[in-house]
Amino acid sequence: MIEIHQFPCLSDNYGYLVHDPASGETVCIDTPDGEEYLKQAKAKGWTITQIWNTHWHPDHAGGNKAIKDATGCTIIAPQEVEKLSPIDRVVSHGDTVKMGDWNAEVIDVGGHTNGHVAFHMPEAGAAFVGDAVFALGCGRMFEGEPEQFWNSLQRIKALPPETMLYCAHEYTAANAKFALHADPDNPALAEYATEIERKRAKSEPTVPTKLELELATNPFLRADNPALMQKWGGADPVETFAALRAGKDSF
Repeated sequence: MIEIHQFPCLSDNYGYLVHDPASGETVCIDTPDGEEYLKQAKAKGWTITQIWNTHWHPDHAGGNKAIKDATGCTIIAPQEVEKLSPIDRVVSHGDTVKMGDWNAEVIDVGGHTNGHVAFHMPEAGAAFVGDAVFALGCGRMFEGEPEQFWNSLQRIKALPPETMLYCAHEYTAANAKFALHADPDNPALAEYATEIERKRAKSEPTVPTKLELELATNPFLRADNPALMQKWGGADPVETFAALRAGKDSF
């Protein structure tokens, strides 16, 4: 089985090292802090062989050069990452990447940035989603359009419900406050928010999160829910999603 090592870096990012004991390969999922990734890999006794970037923002691809220079690893990323660093292999929706015998499916989740991708490892029950979706939230829409982003979230929603979503930031407590404002009559959300408060009081991480839980509680994944559509004045899910995203931006 693969090993996933999660660790905090920068102010609120999570770093992920994914290791395959059988092949000895280790993949960096994004590179917010190259030196910290190298330090964490050394502590685990792992050799970094690949980087899989989800999008081009510096807190996701800014460490590429430091890690590449230190390890000679292969950088695999969407085209937009070339804004920050050279890429050894450009990937887009429908491509497959490999770590040893493990496959990861590349999914278009554009909206936060236009070229944003996620990496879904079905056999491991894991999806590395960058800033496309968070526990109880989604990324700010810096480049995309509401319909594009909503369609991207449909691709995430279509994954097996038991999939663990490895999000890139610890934003959950703030997301919970908006979610309770957006969807106050959701009992599953109220219960989830209480659990989040308990975890954060102990400085425990709230990610990864299970897709099944997000489908029941995350307002951005529930923009097609009739009650939310009525509350947020959306004639359809895209309008409702846009209203929710604007509401969160100004919350």
